[in-house]
Amino acid sequence: MGKQPVKMRAVVYALSPFQQKIMSGLWKDLPTKITHKISENWISSTLLLTPLVGTYTLRSADMPLAMQERAIRRARALVDANNPGITKPTQVAMCLKKEFDALYGPAWHCIVGKSFGSFVTHAGGGFLYFSVDKLCFLLFKTEVRPLVKPPSLHRLKINNA
Repeated sequence: MGKQPVKMRAVVYALSPFQQKIMSGLWKDLPTKITHKISENWISSTLLLTPLVGTYTLRSADMPLAMQERAIRRARALVDANNPGITKPTQVAMCLKKEFDALYGPAWHCIVGKSFGSFVTHAGGGFLYFSVDKLCFLLFKTEVRPLVKPPSLHRLKINNA
C-alpha cells in the first residue's frame, strides 16, 4: 500500500483499535495531515506539518504512549533549539537520556544520528525508535541489577592434584 496524505480522523477510523490509540494518543493535539503506510507488522506514520514543526516518523515502539509523546516532543525541541550548547547529535542524545533517567529511573540509553546500526536488548516497556526530520533516535532502557561482589581470591582454596 503506497503513502497517501489523508486527514487524521480518516486514518484513525481506518486503523485497528490498538492503532487508533497510538495515533490519537500520540498526535491528538497536532492538526493537519498524516501520511501512513501499513503492512502486517508495522505502521510508519509521518506527520506533514509546517516547516517549523517538521516531520516525525515512528518506526518501532514498546513504550507507554505518554512516554512516547514526551520523547518525540523533547527530541523535536532539542533539534529545533538554537541553543549553542546543543549542536551535535551526541549532545541531543545526552539531554534526552538524562531527562528520561530523571523522570523514569536510571539506565536509559539514547543514540542519535543519521546513519547507525544497532542490536540491543531492552527492558519491557522501554524502547522507542523514531526520527525527527533527518535524525534517527533510538531510546531504550536496560535493567539495573546490583553488582554481586565475587569472592576474594585469597579465600578461594586451590587444589593441586
